Amino acid sequence: MTAQARAFWLRSVGIGEIRTVEVPEPGPEEVLVRTVRSAVSRGTEILVFRGGVPADQYAVMRAPFQEGDLPGPVKYGYLNVGVVEQGPPALLGRLVFCLYPHQTAYVVPLEGVVPVPDDVPADRAVLAGTVETAVNALWDAAPLVGDRVTVVGGGMVGLCVARLLVRVPGTEVTVVDVDPARAAVAASIGAGFAPPAQARGGRDLVVHASASSSGLQLSLDLLAAEGTVVDLSWYGDTEVSLRLGGAFHSGRLAIRASQVGSVSPARRGRRSTTDRLRLALELLRDPAFDALISGSSAFEDLPHVLPDLADGTLPALCHTITYGEG
Repeated sequence: MTAQARAFWLRSVGIGEIRTVEVPEPGPEEVLVRTVRSAVSRGTEILVFRGGVPADQYAVMRAPFQEGDLPGPVKYGYLNVGVVEQGPPALLGRLVFCLYPHQTAYVVPLEGVVPVPDDVPADRAVLAGTVETAVNALWDAAPLVGDRVTVVGGGMVGLCVARLLVRVPGTEVTVVDVDPARAAVAASIGAGFAPPAQARGGRDLVVHASASSSGLQLSLDLLAAEGTVVDLSWYGDTEVSLRLGGAFHSGRLAIRASQVGSVSPARRGRRSTTDRLRLALELLRDPAFDALISGSSAFEDLPHVLPDLADGTLPALCHTITYGEG
């Protein structure tokens, strides 16, 4: 037996639509989930929407429950929170997180969902995938007690990283962004703030999350000798240029990539991707993350919301999607 649900599809670059899809009856090792919240990733998902993923990266950037192929038509997304309506008794009625696209209901294997702690609301739980990226970044960056750290780029990822960094004892954490409105959000998560022109140098560690050449160059310029930039940005088809004739060689500076597609080598032998996601959900017990939830729209409005997010007409950090009955 099958039921019907509604799903958001990217029909072609820059054009989305709501489609009716079939949802099968769950098998013995599967669950049926009714979505209550999803969220739009301002990084990768918007890059996919505008067609900015290079063709040689289509396979690498495939989402866990993606349907179709890049550049489209494709059903793409990975920040979904819902209630289990069919499945094992221990999960019935439980709120779960799943790396699933925007869809009103869906069936996935049991291992595809992770229960949300009882004290984490659905609006905050959609950040699990982003906090998971931040966890992986800290495993890669290995900040030390008392480090002076700057996060360049105050978007979803950068602010999640900053919130985790401020919990390392003695750290001095500053968020740098071109948008002065990010100052209030940075303060609410316990970090300092500076516009690029006023950012202080001599940093032990810089985490870059602005997805821009200027942001990466600034990150290098802020480092102390022998410091490291951990780059979380996904540039897609955008060319990146840097000035490396200054202190890059004499200061023995380093740029290290961090990507959530695989567990950091620092923990790969002892943690699975599910372990990492469970940790992210536990960290979301922290209500400070609520400062990143900056707006919401109804599921039916997604075909209009994505273009507005992509061109900046709709400014947002984490924009959540709400679902009605059925």
